[in-house]
Amino acid sequence: MAVKKQQSFEEAMGRLEAVVAQLERGDCGLDESLKLFEEGAKLAGACEKLLDQAEQKVELLLADGSEVPFEGAQTDGL
Repeated sequence: MAVKKQQSFEEAMGRLEAVVAQLERGDCGLDESLKLFEEGAKLAGACEKLLDQAEQKVELLLADGSEVPFEGAQTDGL
């Protein structure tokens, strides 16, 4: 059995955008629309999971107290 490579965020988001566009066109039948909706829901969940993982990684990197503000970020308490 082949091992399935995990999609990158960009790959998953690109496919999700394609699924949404196809559903918005409205040229699919009910069965195909349901399959696309299911795929889209799975892709949205995968994207959310990848974003959560990225956020956790950033938090870990900043946890050591060496927080550096982003360029252009306001640092006067606002």
